[in-house]
Amino acid sequence: MNTLPDSPIGVYDIELSRPLPPLAPIGDASSARVLARVHSRPVADLVVPIPRQGLDVAEVELALADVLPLAAHHTAAEGSRDDGEPVCLSRRREIAGTGPSITVLIATRDRPAALLRCLDSIARLNYPRFDVVVVDNAPRTDDTQRAVRSWKLEHPTVPLHYLVEPELGAALAHNRGLARATGEWVARTDDDVIVDPQWLSAIAEAATSEPGVACVTGLILPAEVDTPAQKLLEQFGGYARGFERRCYDLDEHRPAEDGLFPFTVGRLGSGANMAFDAAKLRARGGFDVALGPGTTARGGEDLLALFQVITEGHKLVYEPSALVWHWNRRDYPSLQRLVHDYGIGLAAYLMSAVLRNPRLASTMLRRAVPGVRHVLSRSSAKNRSKRADYPRELERLEMLGMLKGPPAYLASRWKQRGVAGNRIIAAAPSVTAGVENGHGAR
Repeated sequence: MNTLPDSPIGVYDIELSRPLPPLAPIGDASSARVLARVHSRPVADLVVPIPRQGLDVAEVELALADVLPLAAHHTAAEGSRDDGEPVCLSRRREIAGTGPSITVLIATRDRPAALLRCLDSIARLNYPRFDVVVVDNAPRTDDTQRAVRSWKLEHPTVPLHYLVEPELGAALAHNRGLARATGEWVARTDDDVIVDPQWLSAIAEAATSEPGVACVTGLILPAEVDTPAQKLLEQFGGYARGFERRCYDLDEHRPAEDGLFPFTVGRLGSGANMAFDAAKLRARGGFDVALGPGTTARGGEDLLALFQVITEGHKLVYEPSALVWHWNRRDYPSLQRLVHDYGIGLAAYLMSAVLRNPRLASTMLRRAVPGVRHVLSRSSAKNRSKRADYPRELERLEMLGMLKGPPAYLASRWKQRGVAGNRIIAAAPSVTAGVENGHGAR
């Protein structure tokens, strides 16, 4: 068992296949968030009250009564080898030796403290074949560069490369990093997360789980749900997508219950935790630089990337064992901006998809009515987590953003004409140490 640092509510990892531990409160916390695992795989996330004196083993067992049967269920479903080792653990051990090389790609801007926390978690990864590319996007100071250099001195065994993308735009930064990446797969995450030690092992396992997988997304859990704004974000939808591995494509793995698929790719994952077959991602030109943070489109570059994986005939696997913890925005004004920007990015992504493939326009028109119902109805899959007192103001901001999305994308696309970095190179350069930007060594 361990705890997540910097969380006002203690976050505990508990392995259900082992004897349960007692729980002690952290600081003044009156509750504990428990991530329950079976053979290292997350199976549930729940909040339990915790008194000042803590919970003994019997009380923990009572608090986890609803999830304890999952241990037996998963053990039976996974099976064991002749020596008694669970098949899932054997598979994970094999992947560590035979899995693809992976480049971890992080775009950051003027948040060195958060970035260092993320890098510290990456240093604890148990996957042997990875390197890290940090892209400093239009930095206003050299604080991030100095922080990365210091971190590298303290972690000499972690292959880390620092780049500068001088033009503002998260997609530009990601494309700069993609050009530098040497891994067979590229795993994207953000500077405001920490990654689970098994994050890359789980990505590698999912990437090789069956033929045709070109993308893996993972579980994103909130590092804290402490403020009213953070609780509202969970009602808005949060970033978690469940605890079961799922495969998606346009054929046998098409979700029958989702009539709007594949346009609803936001239900498959988010930009803070997604990995791509690097060659296939380069072949399609990387990420759309007219989308995403730092542009008038505000977001959507991650959604378009997932959409392209599906519509090009590849498979996407959602793997909950590929886990990261995300620090969500704490104040209400920040949540307002987030919801508004999400609406802009969603509509901008759809505009980008249609411009890339005009034949999609007729499909979108046929699904317009169920699409509006999906966005507006409180009973839709998108909104069913909202309570009755969820602010209507936030829903209006989201809709306003969606109205702004198409013209915002067109304006961004016009602005990005000819910007350096719009195209990425087809193959990564040889690995060299140092600090780099778009114009050479720095």
